[in-house]
Amino acid sequence: MNVNIICVGKIREKFYRDALTEYSKRISRFCNLRILEVSDEQIPEKCSVREMEIIRKREAEKIESHIKPGSCTICLDISGKSFDSESFARKFQDMTHNSSTFNFIIGGSIGLHDELLAKADLRLSFSQFTFPHQLMRVILAEQLFRWFKIMNNETYHK
Repeated sequence: MNVNIICVGKIREKFYRDALTEYSKRISRFCNLRILEVSDEQIPEKCSVREMEIIRKREAEKIESHIKPGSCTICLDISGKSFDSESFARKFQDMTHNSSTFNFIIGGSIGLHDELLAKADLRLSFSQFTFPHQLMRVILAEQLFRWFKIMNNETYHK
């Protein structure tokens, strides 16, 4: 199984990189994990709604360049469907019957373009809270590890 985390921008803080490296190691026994970063667009200080739409569109085009036909795309979206860890592990397990490559998409600071969200196989919400997109990568990596442990009937602390 191939899992891609496709995200906008680079991680600047070392503690986020360290956590992501640790979870990547843990996940590696379950799948081939790749973290693909696309460059973020410069956001003007006083950005109009139209300018934000253009920026989201440009970032979406960069993201889509990494999505292969036949893969399953899951966009992280505050308005998406919520699951608990066990329920999503079952959902993810079911999804593996239709695809062996999964793309988890994390947008930049102004979110994802509507067209990209519309193309997603699933819009997944982790919470109604807003998280920094760099932290969201770590949260996603931890949940991926948790889901794989659940799917393989292995214990993992709660």
